[in-house]
Amino acid sequence: MPGLGRKTWSAGDTLTAADVNGYLMDQSVMVFAGTAARASAIPTPSAGMVAYSTATGLQVYNGSAWVDLSTGYGSASGTAASSTAITVAGTAYTLLTFTSDSNLVVGKAGLIDCLLVGAGGAGGSGTGGDQSGGGGGGGGLVQSTVYLAAGTYAVTVGAGGAAGNTGGRTGSGSQIGTVIQAAGGGGGGYFGGAPHKGGSGGGGGGGGGGATGFNTGAGVVAVAQGNTGGTGAAVGGSGAGGGGGAGAVGGTTTSNTGGTGGAGSDISTWLGQSAATTLKGGGGGGSGGVNSAGGSGGGGAAGASGTAGTANSGGGGGGGQSSAGGAGGSGIVYVRFKT
Repeated sequence: MPGLGRKTWSAGDTLTAADVNGYLMDQSVMVFAGTAARASAIPTPSAGMVAYSTATGLQVYNGSAWVDLSTGYGSASGTAASSTAITVAGTAYTLLTFTSDSNLVVGKAGLIDCLLVGAGGAGGSGTGGDQSGGGGGGGGLVQSTVYLAAGTYAVTVGAGGAAGNTGGRTGSGSQIGTVIQAAGGGGGGYFGGAPHKGGSGGGGGGGGGGATGFNTGAGVVAVAQGNTGGTGAAVGGSGAGGGGGAGAVGGTTTSNTGGTGGAGSDISTWLGQSAATTLKGGGGGGSGGVNSAGGSGGGGAAGASGTAGTANSGGGGGGGQSSAGGAGGSGIVYVRFKT
């Protein structure tokens, strides 16, 4: 029975079993030897119940889970993850950095700050002459503070989209268990008989271009974690659009000049660094008669063969002019908690 709140008793009032359960038992601080004993005694807890367990300390049931009464930060470790002490706005944190698939082991339940970057999409390809590939979109970026119960969570670091001789492949997402995910960037568009627009993703891929083509349209954002790619050239131009970045849209081509990749997002202060130290999720540059640069934050530059996005940056690959576009850069996962 849920706790009934407070009741003022008068002399002669009858104390019923329901009164004892609702006013006393469900609103007391119950003590158990461990979580198993607590679960056995309270198989269907009610929101607001408070209990002390030797395994967890003082916790309150929030309607779906037992959480620390202070809703404070938990603590964790990561297999195959680097651990660094950082300070953000005067507060000390432990930062875990995952650059490959691993596990996050939460030893103490509580709040955990997460910042994930999906992998970048690959740049599209051209077949030479006036046919150009668009830049790959930067990986999506998501930041959130979540409550994690004690346990082990699989960490997946997204793989960059593979380079190919047509449209660029979409990058893979990065995630922590099923709790939080950042989408991969969309692949760059290409010219194959007609221009093809960029793929959708965390950041949209840039559109392909061809002198005999038409305005190709931009790659779109699949989720609200990035920006759209730039459009390819209209009839008479050969430039392709730049891939969208986590922080800015991809550049639209001007006739034969490829669009510049969109900038990544500045995550420096979250990492306890000076501003503009670390950017992630830059879009790849679009190719054309004049090839363009990738966006800051790991985006690859366009060229005869596009340059790959930087590893663990979520950068999109650059578009190719006479060959394949560059592969997308892999993603990255950050976890931090107060110490």
